[in-house]
Amino acid sequence: MAKDAVGYALTALNRLASSEVLDKMGMRKSVERLAYTLTKSGFQVITTTARTFKSSKPGSKPERLNAPGHTRDLFDLGITDEQQMIRDSVQAFASEVLREQAEHADAAQKTSDEVLAQAQELGLNFFAVPEALGGAATERSTVTSMLVAEDLACGDMGQAVAILAPMGVANALTQWGTALQQDKYLSSFAEENPPKATIAVCEPRPLFDPMELQTTARKNGDTYVINGEKSLVPLAGEAELFLVAAQAEDGPAVFIIEGGSEGFTVGEDPSMGVRASAQRPLTLDNVRVPAENRLGNGDFDYRAFVDLGTLAWCALAIGTCQSVLDYVGPYCNERTAFGEPISHRQSVAFMIADMAIELDAMRMLTYRAVCRAEQGKSFQRETHLARTLVKDKAMKIGTDGVQLLGGHGFTKEYPVERWYRDLRAVGVAFGGLHL
Repeated sequence: MAKDAVGYALTALNRLASSEVLDKMGMRKSVERLAYTLTKSGFQVITTTARTFKSSKPGSKPERLNAPGHTRDLFDLGITDEQQMIRDSVQAFASEVLREQAEHADAAQKTSDEVLAQAQELGLNFFAVPEALGGAATERSTVTSMLVAEDLACGDMGQAVAILAPMGVANALTQWGTALQQDKYLSSFAEENPPKATIAVCEPRPLFDPMELQTTARKNGDTYVINGEKSLVPLAGEAELFLVAAQAEDGPAVFIIEGGSEGFTVGEDPSMGVRASAQRPLTLDNVRVPAENRLGNGDFDYRAFVDLGTLAWCALAIGTCQSVLDYVGPYCNERTAFGEPISHRQSVAFMIADMAIELDAMRMLTYRAVCRAEQGKSFQRETHLARTLVKDKAMKIGTDGVQLLGGHGFTKEYPVERWYRDLRAVGVAFGGLHL
């Protein structure tokens, strides 16, 4: 009813605003302010409404995926025929759909329902859910998830985040969810209409460290009471399911929270880049969560949870940087100055060469960390090295892309300014994704 009431009120106000009566009575500013307030409050009401998740007959043990049979102890950059087939489909979708819609999605600050529907047709969500729960996954596919993230980002980073956020929740539930959590929530990701879901880790404060959370979870009987704020949460206004990181009495933990929970509200603070992912802040005011909704059952590894999200952002940055490199090369070969292509200038040629070298270094470090994660080995050190390099070089590649286009790079007519803004997110983003 709240949605209908707001809709009727806004319709009436819009009709009133089109008349000259407001100007004669000096009430136009008051009515406009009222319309803004209704719109904002209505947004908070309708975007936190969720479906009803039900548990039928959970098994006695949760479903887990093992490392692929072809996994070796050595670092291997080779990919399987199945992975190549997936990449071919994703790359075609990224170039034909995401890239075409990138400017519109960035301006609208939202990935369209049509694009999300087409992404679902790829069946990527099924690869995050074990076969026993209705999915298609038979083994742990961390490398495959990384390749998918990279290829989607080649089309558009913002829309890629919106597509991958629900998959990240499914991956986390597959890796750590209890039998009850998997039956109640994970199985829904294998349905025809999977839920929109996201992960909330980042908090609005300088030098944020995901290992030192200010969002708190206090145990109260058979529930947890969660308080705090989250920022840069993809799909925050439309997600039906959230994985929220909070500081419990025994350390950092992650809680499954359904949209529409009392005290769980979405704010309005559009981000500089990755705008198509609809990142928004969250406020948790005495949100009560059943104790059974704490992710995992003694086997949860919060450090690995954060690191897998970090590697997802690294993969997105690599894909976006590849787009920059692929774009500036032909541009500099075709752009002439003083009677010759600007690529003939050593300063330009060296800059493009450095971009290619830095991109390969980023890819190598990220691939190595993800391979170790897939093999079940320690990958914290490798993740730290990858993120340290990627957040530095990705932003440099974005800056150089703008520089190589000169004045054109500063306009929205060319995509490099959007890539520049998107790549700035890599240095501050935590959460939202999970390989």
